[in-house]
Amino acid sequence: KQILVLGLDGAGKTSILHSLATNHVKRSVAPTEGFNAICINTEESQMEFLEIGGSESLRSYWKMYFPKVLLLVYVVDSADHARLPMAKQLLHQLIQNNSTLPVVILANKQDLEGAYCITDIHDALALSDIGDERKMFLIGTHVAEDGSEISSNMKDAKELIGQLVLETQ
Repeated sequence: KQILVLGLDGAGKTSILHSLATNHVKRSVAPTEGFNAICINTEESQMEFLEIGGSESLRSYWKMYFPKVLLLVYVVDSADHARLPMAKQLLHQLIQNNSTLPVVILANKQDLEGAYCITDIHDALALSDIGDERKMFLIGTHVAEDGSEISSNMKDAKELIGQLVLETQ
């Protein structure tokens, strides 16, 4: 069972994964061409993350992995206003046939000028339309400068993901 990490290309999925794995910031500039798997061990569990690139050519693979996942981590670029409607559409398509899958949405790049705040992201992604049966969380994140420790929001996200994995196993 895996944790699936999805989102549009350039949202910051790889940088977030590296940061969660090492507790230190490592910015990734190259887009993921294909798949990226990372194992993260915590005191309570071992979590296996599978990131699938967000470019249009890779999105057709996203749904194939749904039967095998415990949790969806969906990363959006809070400062990429033009592509939020596309991020919303893809998110809603992904989860419409799976009403129980927990979803953690990371509103990434909160440190950039012009980034939407959490309430704006909530509205832009129409999260109120998704329904109440599902466990769904929205956390603002950012990956600061290389080498520094991860932000408290990233630590919170990691803790939350670990907790959800324990609950769903």
